[in-house]
Order: sequence, then structure tokens, then C-alpha cells
Amino acid sequence: MILIKEFEFDAAHNLIHYHGKCERLHGHTYKLVIKLEGTPDKEGMIYDFVELKRVVKARIIDKFDHSYLNDIIEQPTAENIAMYVFNELKDVLKRENCKLYEVEVWETKTSGVVYRG
Repeated sequence: MILIKEFEFDAAHNLIHYHGKCERLHGHTYKLVIKLEGTPDKEGMIYDFVELKRVVKARIIDKFDHSYLNDIIEQPTAENIAMYVFNELKDVLKRENCKLYEVEVWETKTSGVVYRG
């Protein structure tokens, strides 16, 4: 099974190794999708949604929301943000019955990236 939890954060960035309008400072309302792969435990859950929200908020959202992402990730493309999030969460979300499966980062409603480690 795949468990899915969505998050949203607002942040600014500029792409310093890119030549085009995105090299200028600008912002997005990002959508972050966390997916865990696993089997239900004795309580019938892969992972408690409340606990997952707490972990992702503490490790990612509180750090990224209303921030300048270049202070955290040198070249904060959607691809690099997804890799960063995956690496920050993979160990803390790993349990006997589940593991981090996939991270999606959406910069706009039509533009995003999927990373599976």
C-alpha cells in the first residue's frame, strides 16, 4: 500500500545556475507530497497521519515556510528540493512495516517533480 500526505508552504528562491527569468528572486506556493510504502500494523495503519504531519512539519515545513530557500539549498530547483526532503525524512520515517517511497514537489499546479531516492 502507499500512504499519501500533502503539505503546502510558501517560499522564495532564485536559481543562480540558470539563465532565464527564474534566476531572479521570486516565490511559489509549493505543494509537497509525501508517500510511504508499507503494510498496515496491528492498529490497521501504515503510519499515523497525525504523527506524519508532526514529523514533516518539524523537519521540513517549519524550515521552508516563508523562507529564502537558497539559504538552505544552494540551487533550490524542484528536483533539488525533492532530494533534500527525501534525504531528511527517509531515516526518521522508516519503520518495520513501512519506508519513505516517494516525494513530490510542485512549484505550480502544472509543474512538479517526483523523487524516489
